[in-house]
Amino acid sequence: VQSFTREPEEQQSFFNEASSLLHETLEGARWGAVNATTVGFLTGIAPILVVFAGSFFILDQRLTLGQMILFYSYLGSFYMPVNRFSELTQVFSTSMAAIDRIFEVLDMESDIKDAPNALECTRKDAGRLEFKHVVFRYPQVERSILENISFEMNEGDTVALVGPSGSGKSTIINLIARFYDVTEGSILIGGRDIRDYTVRSLRQQIGMVFQESLLFCGSIRDNIKFGKPDATEQEVLWAAEKANATRFIMEQEQGFDTIIGERGTRLSGGQRQRIAIARVFLKNPKILILDEATSSLDSESEKQVESALQDLMLGRTTIVIAHRLSTVMRADRIIVIEDGKIVESGTHRQLLENDGMYRQLYQTQYRQKTTE
Repeated sequence: VQSFTREPEEQQSFFNEASSLLHETLEGARWGAVNATTVGFLTGIAPILVVFAGSFFILDQRLTLGQMILFYSYLGSFYMPVNRFSELTQVFSTSMAAIDRIFEVLDMESDIKDAPNALECTRKDAGRLEFKHVVFRYPQVERSILENISFEMNEGDTVALVGPSGSGKSTIINLIARFYDVTEGSILIGGRDIRDYTVRSLRQQIGMVFQESLLFCGSIRDNIKFGKPDATEQEVLWAAEKANATRFIMEQEQGFDTIIGERGTRLSGGQRQRIAIARVFLKNPKILILDEATSSLDSESEKQVESALQDLMLGRTTIVIAHRLSTVMRADRIIVIEDGKIVESGTHRQLLENDGMYRQLYQTQYRQKTTE
């Protein structure tokens, strides 16, 4: 805020929001006071009315003095429930908005559902990956995000997706995990359309490491075990060691029991990534997706994370998204995406021999490095 010299505007915005909240709070307090005063008045005047009416009925010989005294004594027992009910109505009215929001979330249904008689995707199934003429567009949007995407990956292959921001690379990996379903075409895993598998079993065979990995406010151990909740202590230690995370974890005051804060804010970027990698090691998926996993790290952290990623990639079908071409040069195949279409495909050397987008991107990054 200070760097953009927006203090006055933000102060005014905060004042407006605070004023609105104050107005709503005072309005609620006013109605609460009216309600409490009304109930207090009624419970206060009730004994007078009972005595007055009772006296009239006694004089009219329709009620005995003993009956009136008995009724009067019961009246005191009636006040407490009335007062409590009055208080509950106030609490209920202030809670309704939150309750409505909670049930709105709970009642939401995912658009991605299992097909009838869906199969379990096993580790044996999840080796080979194939895109067949895949088209994707968002509902009620005419423009396609992906257009006629087709490629194959054998078990253990590494394919890198390269292209400008917004070209559709992240959409491809979202389709593999069925965060969305394809509009046209199909994605096959193990020779079978992924829509034939249960969503849960499919995602159990896929591990993801993102540019900004999401960690939870809990201990380091709990965050690593998120990939496999029933993991043993030995498995957690093994995963941390494979992710080059053991050293910095043991340097923490409470080791694996250290609380890392919301989204892992008490850890550095490189440390968060290594926790995320350890989580995937523990999950042990057959298909691995790396989405800009090292792009936001300093050079020292990047080396440690890349070393862990190389171990993680061994024997797994891997898709890598990276803007740094040095990260993708070792891939078995590089696919260049532009405007949702495949414009080039081949190895690093093959693409450099072509006068295409990949060569232009490579030359641009190479010139930047030499200039630095």
